[in-house]
Amino acid sequence: MKEKKNNPQVVLDEIHAVLENSLIEAYLKGKGFTLEDLKGLPDEQARQLRKEASTFASNKLAEVELKAQFMRVLHDAYPEE
Repeated sequence: MKEKKNNPQVVLDEIHAVLENSLIEAYLKGKGFTLEDLKGLPDEQARQLRKEASTFASNKLAEVELKAQFMRVLHDAYPEE
């Protein structure tokens, strides 16, 4: 277990998963729903909301990752002296 916590990739993956879930929940909240609400909706409506929320989260995560990559490039281009 300790090895897992010391692995930077595992930590990043956990952060990524938490952020993804938070973005999905935020999207659904904006539409007036919660994850729990989806269980009571007709299958097609719930499926559509899940698809939209997943797409929203994926796009936001891609944006975050692109910004992080840009920051790494800038950091590498202008290292501290």
